[in-house]
Amino acid sequence: MAERLRNQASAYLRQHAGNPVDWWPFGDEAFAEARRRDVPVFISIGYAACHWCHVMAHESFEDPETARILNENFVSIKVDREERPEVDAAYMAATQALTGQGGWPMSVFTLPDGRTYYAGTYFPPQPLQGTPSFRQVLDAVLTAWTGRREDVEESAAQIAAHLAAGQLANRQLLGSLAGAAGPETGGGWAAEALSAAVGVLSHNEDTDFGGFGGAPKFPPSPVLRFLLAHGHSSADTAPAAARLAARTLTAMALGGLYDQVEGGFARYAVDRRWQVPHFEKMLYDNAQLLRLYAHYSRTEPDPDHRRLALRVTRETGQWLTKRMVLPGGAFASSLDADTEVSGHRVEGATYVFTRAELEAALGPGSPALDLLDTDADDGASHRLPGSTLRLAAVPDADQAAVWDEARTALARVREQRPQPDRDEKVVAGWNGLTIAGLADAATALTDAGRPEPWILEAAEAAAEYLLRVQWDGTVLYRVSHDGAAQGIEGLLEDYAGAAEGLFALYAATGDPRWYDGAESLVAAACSRFLTGGTLSDTAAEPAEIRQAQGGVTAANPLDDAVPSGAALFAGVLLTSSAYSGSMRRRALAEALTAHVRRAGPAAPQAVGWALSVQQALQDGPVELAVTGADPAAVAGLLTAGRDAGGPSLVIAHGPSGPVPLLAGRDTEQPALAYVCRGMVCRRPVSTAEELREQLQTAGHAG
Repeated sequence: MAERLRNQASAYLRQHAGNPVDWWPFGDEAFAEARRRDVPVFISIGYAACHWCHVMAHESFEDPETARILNENFVSIKVDREERPEVDAAYMAATQALTGQGGWPMSVFTLPDGRTYYAGTYFPPQPLQGTPSFRQVLDAVLTAWTGRREDVEESAAQIAAHLAAGQLANRQLLGSLAGAAGPETGGGWAAEALSAAVGVLSHNEDTDFGGFGGAPKFPPSPVLRFLLAHGHSSADTAPAAARLAARTLTAMALGGLYDQVEGGFARYAVDRRWQVPHFEKMLYDNAQLLRLYAHYSRTEPDPDHRRLALRVTRETGQWLTKRMVLPGGAFASSLDADTEVSGHRVEGATYVFTRAELEAALGPGSPALDLLDTDADDGASHRLPGSTLRLAAVPDADQAAVWDEARTALARVREQRPQPDRDEKVVAGWNGLTIAGLADAATALTDAGRPEPWILEAAEAAAEYLLRVQWDGTVLYRVSHDGAAQGIEGLLEDYAGAAEGLFALYAATGDPRWYDGAESLVAAACSRFLTGGTLSDTAAEPAEIRQAQGGVTAANPLDDAVPSGAALFAGVLLTSSAYSGSMRRRALAEALTAHVRRAGPAAPQAVGWALSVQQALQDGPVELAVTGADPAAVAGLLTAGRDAGGPSLVIAHGPSGPVPLLAGRDTEQPALAYVCRGMVCRRPVSTAEELREQLQTAGHAG
């Protein structure tokens, strides 16, 4: 019945191709069919690694009678939220407005024009603790459609008006971009707002276990980027920011959120202590965290903590290149939370160990066992077939060697277990963030002063894939599968995320083709997402989504698990301006982040990436151009610059070619470094010591 899903890029959609439900992918044809039949639309939204999505699919969508009810009375649409985040965002807002909560699977009922009139999340096959069964829900929404159509229309209009108000509030927060420099940009407010944000984050910190807030606890990646950047500034709050970042990064690295055997992070922890993860591993989380630990490793003075940061950087890079890389060089979207064991899906089955399994693999008296923080209930309270592995404290050099040997033995055991499924769709923006993470990790994991070749090669292969498969020179496509782009144009976050990755790769390699690629994406984003001083998250928003949102196009400046498109765009505009000297792009970056004047002190976790862009604006950003005829001497200056320059440093090296920051520099000397702000440079220096001295005073306006 669901043959339409069989050749989709999304593993989530393909998983439902054999359902008796007559699924449609999201698009005009499905809504036209609903209008032709005069029936409501049922939209089921989830993603491949979602545990409860699989549960509801097995309980309801594989049930022939439930499928009959859906097929006779609805047009049913299956949506992968990772493939169509603009669809997910619109209907998540409706679900939260109706129920006060959200989550996946999301179950939404709309008119044939896309406006919502009822919504919820997971519905069980039988009534459960006050939650109606899915069939009861179907009966209720169908009865309303057939017997109270005017009430349904009125409800849909009210929900759409509510969503329109939310989108207008987002636009008001973002402000007008006309002229690219409003009255709030470029003023003296930024330093105060950035420091105030650090104060709020300090107040909100979980001082017992790190991070912010209680359970469930997600990696706060965008705001950690800001804290690391602010910690490198001369602001009075810089030491507090650095300590905040260090405590959270250390807690996550020691806990069960991090895979202590193979590397990589789970999506979130279900508890305050980062002990028990929800085991799905997402590309976007690991891309950001890889980069954060690479940056943290450069600034952490304690050798044991620095060794831990480098270990996490290396192992996460190894996990990405072993488990997530696809033929052609791009990276898959996720690994499932569940593993199929004896015909049943078991969450975490690949990852956990009982005490007996640990002793069998390591030996009963292994010193590695003393390094672990173990549960008395051995994971039973979370219905796991064992415990996650967590280190009790930051290991010293000897303990780190012991654990490294132990994890090798445990990896051999785990390799024999069933492995979780992988969603092999390629998302452009997430691959861009991954390229950036790999590029920065390669320069942190240096080999004789040069970036680690294996990790840099992986970044270049992914970049080549994006430019070859998903970018046609005019349009960037959001997803591809099996080496072929699908017909979904990328969102603003895709264009900006891909440009972010290519700029970082240029900074790591000095290869001007990556700079050219980034600049072409930034130019395309300016033309496709900016119209008359108005920013949009989509270049071609579906009519049904615009209807669902009361006619208002989305432009959301707030971060989620990934940075907002607006914040990412501001960041690449600022980087472009630092390389090119474009004051227009710098002014636009300022305007796009002016909202942190209000939002930063009020809700810093919602605007972490924008705060980091504002920090870079305050710092300059500092620009470093390195030229010379001696590759070893050039590499030495680059290493010194990366270590001393902080996360906001913009680096140019290699052939001058299209990069204005390199134009006219002396290339005859063995190596020279130019430290600049706004392309105005200090005298060039030739030694690492001189370069470090210049960088220590070059920025620090924060």
